[in-house]
Amino acid sequence: MATIGFAAGAYASTQGLGAGNLLRKPMSGAAGAGAGMPDFSALVGKALEATGEAGRKADVQTANVVAGRADVVDVVTAVAESEAAIETLVAVRDRMIAAYEEIMRMPV
Repeated sequence: MATIGFAAGAYASTQGLGAGNLLRKPMSGAAGAGAGMPDFSALVGKALEATGEAGRKADVQTANVVAGRADVVDVVTAVAESEAAIETLVAVRDRMIAAYEEIMRMPV
């Protein structure tokens, strides 16, 4: 189960995702920081890159089908992979928001 410090660190590390600050380090007090655990913001950054790459692959496959260089099955597969990556990223985002809301409901 995630601790309060971990959830707060995860939220803090994702604050700058859209502002070119993708791989910002989490709060130093977060559980697991410096304990050999992977950096959550780096994991989210890699997931964003993988999702973007899946979308680009689907675009390339679509262009190849239009040009007659690929099969429609390749496009369907690439689009399905892209859709799965986006759905996974949205699910992670929703869980992060739910964790943040839970933290905000805690009495101080």
